[in-house]
Amino acid sequence: MVIKEFKGEVTIKIDYDKCKGHAECVDVCPADVYELKDGKSTAPMVNDCIECCSCVEVCPEGAIEHSSC
Repeated sequence: MVIKEFKGEVTIKIDYDKCKGHAECVDVCPADVYELKDGKSTAPMVNDCIECCSCVEVCPEGAIEHSSC
């Protein structure tokens, strides 16, 4: 299992075995926390997260775990 962890005031974990690069998290995030890199979601702007949990709710693969959600 490959889980990438992005830490800031919150922690976002993305399971790269589940992530299929649909980019729905990229599209839904109002704070532009996410971007696709090499076909997988990343959260390079984790410190900009407003803790709305939209990313967790919209991911069709259930690949995102968020410390606030």
